[in-house]
Amino acid sequence: MAAFERILVTGGAGFVGGHLCAALAAAYPQATRSLLLRPGEHGGHKAFAAAIADLVDEAAIDALIARLRPDLVVHLAGQSSIAQALHAAEMTWRVNFHGSFALGAAVARHCPTAAFLFASTAAVYGASFRDGILNEDAPLRPVDVYSRSKVAAESALSDLLAPKGRLIVARPVNHSGPGQRNRNFALSSFAAQIAAIEAGRAEPRLRVGDLSKARDFLDVRDVVDAYMRLIEKAADFSNTTVFNVASGEPRRISSLLDLLVARARVTIDIEADPQLRRPSSVDIPCMTCDSSRLRAATGWRPRRSCEDMLEALLNDWRTVISTD
Repeated sequence: MAAFERILVTGGAGFVGGHLCAALAAAYPQATRSLLLRPGEHGGHKAFAAAIADLVDEAAIDALIARLRPDLVVHLAGQSSIAQALHAAEMTWRVNFHGSFALGAAVARHCPTAAFLFASTAAVYGASFRDGILNEDAPLRPVDVYSRSKVAAESALSDLLAPKGRLIVARPVNHSGPGQRNRNFALSSFAAQIAAIEAGRAEPRLRVGDLSKARDFLDVRDVVDAYMRLIEKAADFSNTTVFNVASGEPRRISSLLDLLVARARVTIDIEADPQLRRPSSVDIPCMTCDSSRLRAATGWRPRRSCEDMLEALLNDWRTVISTD
């Protein structure tokens, strides 16, 4: 396992970050661990010291990296919702591209040999998904603001870090599970609505968008396991290495909703809401990836089923609703 002495995580106070920071703290107990937080932002794992700077403030990020000089950077921060990105293009580009550029440039200047894990997205393949299950060599044909900003960030980081560093680009498929509190994501929205209905805080009617699409879903804990395995193998990689993080098995959104509703403790009606449908130009009927490269390099495989993921997600929302 690679030994790291100074770890910096961005986005560690978010959904995936909470799980990953716990795993990093357990795996590297002797390392100095820092978590990038925006001014005024709170949260994050108690084993990480707060490092205050705005990701889009290039001077502040440069000064932070010059001071910390991390030998491992895990870059999770970003605007992660495609639905939000459709209505917030400027903010999405500022955070996902300009923030990544500022961070990558600072690392290249002050600690160029650091290992750098960038959490991109399988959505970068975009229209190529119409050709079937995709590996890492598939053309990048993004169809929305979110995925275009991620493609640009991948390219910038590769140019900045590849000459001396070890850039690991992870392209995860959709993932959910305990701790996902953003209701702009379909499964989290469904679980939150069910929990509110069970608690008597909402009418027994669940609003949904288009349920016909099929997506490759992973439990967040399996995604974090993949990230940890890539980090542990970082010394084996050079320049830029790209890995899909996927199950290879798409599931229709309607089937996942059925599994959640079957777990509800009350009878619930389903109501289609046209306002929740995305423009057809940015929605792909089926999205799934081949993760053979990741499996061969690390031995990773998903350990949790979609049923496990949904059970944990719903129980987590029940706890949230009951304590509000």
